[in-house]
Amino acid sequence: MRSLDDVTDEKNALSQWWERKTGFIAAFSLVAILLHLLLRFAFHTSEEIARLPLLATLFIGGAPLVYDLLKKLWRREFGSDLLAGISITTAIFLGEYLAGSIVVLMLSGGEALENYAMHNASSVLRALARRMPSVAHRKRNGQMEDIAIEEIAIGDIIVVFPHDICPVDGIVTEGHGVMDESFLTGEPFQIEKAPGSEVISGAVNGNVALTMRATKLPIDSRYSKIMEVMRASEQNRPKLRRLGDQLGAFYTPLAVAIALLAWIASGEAIRFLAVLVVATPCPLLIGIPVAIIGSISLSARRGIIVKNPVALEQIEKCRTAIFDKTGTLTYGEPKLTEQLIAPFFKKEEVLRLAASLERYSKHPLAKAILAAAREHNIPPEEAAHVSEPPGCGLRGTVGGREVEITNRRKMKVMEIVGNQHVPEPISGLECIVLVDGTYAATYRFHDAPRTEGRSFILHLAPKHHFKKLMILSGDRESEVRYLAAEVGIDEIHAQKTPEEKLAIVREETLRAKTVYVGDGINDAPAMMAATVGIGIGQNSDVTAEAADVVIMEGELKKVDEFMHISRRMRSIALQSAVGGMALSVGGMVLAAFGYLPPVAGAVTQEIIDVLAVLNALRAAWPPKEITDFD
Repeated sequence: MRSLDDVTDEKNALSQWWERKTGFIAAFSLVAILLHLLLRFAFHTSEEIARLPLLATLFIGGAPLVYDLLKKLWRREFGSDLLAGISITTAIFLGEYLAGSIVVLMLSGGEALENYAMHNASSVLRALARRMPSVAHRKRNGQMEDIAIEEIAIGDIIVVFPHDICPVDGIVTEGHGVMDESFLTGEPFQIEKAPGSEVISGAVNGNVALTMRATKLPIDSRYSKIMEVMRASEQNRPKLRRLGDQLGAFYTPLAVAIALLAWIASGEAIRFLAVLVVATPCPLLIGIPVAIIGSISLSARRGIIVKNPVALEQIEKCRTAIFDKTGTLTYGEPKLTEQLIAPFFKKEEVLRLAASLERYSKHPLAKAILAAAREHNIPPEEAAHVSEPPGCGLRGTVGGREVEITNRRKMKVMEIVGNQHVPEPISGLECIVLVDGTYAATYRFHDAPRTEGRSFILHLAPKHHFKKLMILSGDRESEVRYLAAEVGIDEIHAQKTPEEKLAIVREETLRAKTVYVGDGINDAPAMMAATVGIGIGQNSDVTAEAADVVIMEGELKKVDEFMHISRRMRSIALQSAVGGMALSVGGMVLAAFGYLPPVAGAVTQEIIDVLAVLNALRAAWPPKEITDFD
């Protein structure tokens, strides 16, 4: 029985084969048409020899394209390319091989242009697989040995080297350090690890080697579960109706109706073909992809990488915006937000003493305390006798005063003067500052919100017509509520696993088109399930692969720019498509009355195509104003 990986690989191989095939057909058709013209008009060969390249084009290129269109017809998918398939078939029956070959070129060329920029969703799984190490360091009988991750058994002692990725879920048995789990759990900060702490596969170790005991098999660990959710998300990604197909849904029946009326009224089947050749919807097949590719180019110059062109068409229709918290609406870094000072101490004095000591620490909260001191223009002083025993906090002497920065748990076992002034604990990160053995302050920290976060959120409803905004996070509820109040979002879903995120996004997408903005590996399944997935920053290659759009600079302002580029692209694409269709209708009328034979109709259609493409190229030109967000 084939595995899900085998099916995924087969689908990916077929997709890549089809993309290469359309490009080959387009190139082959172009060469064959040029060869036909040379044989006929330059070398004056017989008509039988001159048409051989055209027959080859219709056999090699036309037959597969028509077969694919027949499958779409069987599935009742009446897109704009169906008209081209009818034109190819009619041209073959009537012996109009040049006209048929031109249609093959137009159809395959349009598909090749679009496939050039198309997103390959299964690359997400490859990025996930690449991220995990293939080797683990197992400790047995006092000896270290390298083994394949698949060989890890429950109870094995594994050593995770500095900066390595944890290969399996487990519990720390030796060592004190930190791990970055933010991309997996949504927790914004590096998490301290000591004997007894749980660790999860996929987390990035800090500067200290940790020894752990495996509590799960690799296949049952957290990272593998995320991969399973990713596979399910990829397999069930919704199909979206493209702009060209929407326009083609009424244009195709109109063209066929005009062609049939011309045939019936004149009794000449050649007029049926002439109408269809003129009607070949190249403004849809080429004009719209050119506008899309131009917008992709403009986006790239703005630091926005569009991986899936569908996003440009769909984001303007999205009415629900779903945001991850950590690294998306925040910077993913702790910020000192509350300084609760004990009586007989001054805020500036305590901050100066704490910052002077934290200069010598690598603790995740040290940077936040130093940043707060700089913000208040408080220069740190020299410290002496600095020590940081594992699990005991930071201590030292500053200006002759004994300073200690510790946690609530450690403080409880110490004889501290002023214990009664310690505030009640709340969820979130905090530290306790002691000066000369006396309680001096409690510092509380939150994930720092982006400076433009609130104005960006308040901008979405009036300018982009979003009706629902929500935060969907793996972080603690208290942290999510704090941020939601800061940026102006009412609906939150906190402490959600990747599976739960995926389920919520699918439910919301059934109600309305959604855009999901995130930055972590735990966002990737939900990002793929949304109508449009936007990755913020370059923190994770997995997220970048899953996203339809990647904002390289990690600024919310760039999300607004992309929305405006999308709106402009749709406007230009519609101008090219509808304008080209209107000109084509005029050509169809002339062909119906016998004024345009098939080849002349094909040439006329090419002129219309050139006009449509020239207009579509405007999408690549930067406008004077690309955003209205300040």
